[in-house]
Amino acid sequence: MDNPKTSTRSNTEKDPDDWVSGDEPMSGAQASYLKTLCEQAHRPHDFHEHVTKAEASKLIDEMQPKAGVT
Repeated sequence: MDNPKTSTRSNTEKDPDDWVSGDEPMSGAQASYLKTLCEQAHRPHDFHEHVTKAEASKLIDEMQPKAGVT
């Protein structure tokens, strides 16, 4: 694993599974954006209120192309 203090890799590229706070409930901003994406993708059933921050991040990445967001 890369040392975050010496790695030149951006921390914005960190895998959600490696997030320290990844097992906390998703943020309000994540919930709002994910719900919007699911609605735009005509998949409202894919939105679940009780997911973690890491799970929400992965779902957002998955829903963006389905919703036509790049």
